[in-house]
Amino acid sequence: MTGRDRVPGRLRVAVAAPLSEENAALIRRLEPRIDLVVDHSLLPPMRWPADFSGEPGWQRAPGQQRAYEAAIDSADALYGIPDVDPAALARAVRANPRLRWVHTMAAGGGGQVKAAGLNAEELGRVLFTTSAGVHGRPLAEFAVFGVLAGAKDLPRLNRQQRDRAWSGRWTMGQVSRQTVLVLGLGGIGRAVATALHALGATVIGTSRRDVTVPGVSTVVRPDSITEVAPTVDAVVNTLPGTEATEHLLGKRFFDALRPGASLVNVGRGTVVDEAALADALDSGRVGFAALDVFETEPLPAGSPLWHHDQVLVSPHTAALDASEDRLIAELFAANATRLLDGQELVNRVNTVEFY
Repeated sequence: MTGRDRVPGRLRVAVAAPLSEENAALIRRLEPRIDLVVDHSLLPPMRWPADFSGEPGWQRAPGQQRAYEAAIDSADALYGIPDVDPAALARAVRANPRLRWVHTMAAGGGGQVKAAGLNAEELGRVLFTTSAGVHGRPLAEFAVFGVLAGAKDLPRLNRQQRDRAWSGRWTMGQVSRQTVLVLGLGGIGRAVATALHALGATVIGTSRRDVTVPGVSTVVRPDSITEVAPTVDAVVNTLPGTEATEHLLGKRFFDALRPGASLVNVGRGTVVDEAALADALDSGRVGFAALDVFETEPLPAGSPLWHHDQVLVSPHTAALDASEDRLIAELFAANATRLLDGQELVNRVNTVEFY
């Protein structure tokens, strides 16, 4: 990957994250005005789809690192944050004053941009986008799975099977008769709402704006969720991790929740106060929690969530899908077309709240 002069009307893109030959060809085909600069020998091997950090312990030789950074510093745009490292992102922005756009790969890439500590001029000069929406369907399926597992009391079924206990029959919850609170009505939240509505659930959504969303019967402000908490049977969080959402689901909310309600988290772990959640689980205020994200990841070995029998722990894998890399490549190509045609990019990072 060597630098060269830019060609008017074209976009020079340095691939800073793992990208298959097949998806590189896809990007070129979808937007022929892209000059894609990629050397696969300089990118870490992926262990699974969307593994942009790559194989742990993999390192470039000093000469390879210089070549990698030279390519990044020659580009108009970056496919991925270099090495998924905020410090490397800051270096790239400051070393290349002609850099116009960085696609952060993750749906929640705003947090990585914030961690880079860029100043106002740098944030104003470079556009940042995320892969929000790519994960909507897989996360909606996990959300439905979590709501169903709570309604059918999966922990009790697991215990009885483990103990070979054939109990008397009991009435299971019916999602079609439940009210579910969906926190956030972005791409993921809308997909969750659509899926739950299809099962007959009544869906309440949250938004800071006045919106009408198919499948959502009522929209409330995020600061009003405690008021509706006594009316809901399940809660699904799809919100990003920001200062405004940190511990939004805490003691006050759990104390107001209908006893036995289920919680599903497919947004960011920081939205849930895990200490308050553990207390709510112990008291029965929360009857079941299906958690794909956590305040600290990996989840610390000492966390009570690991061994609580009313909790399902998923290691931040619910969004992973075999087609994810292709969908991200398609999204990137579509945004490249928008950039070249002078149109607004989709999934732009809000550089005030970083979501």
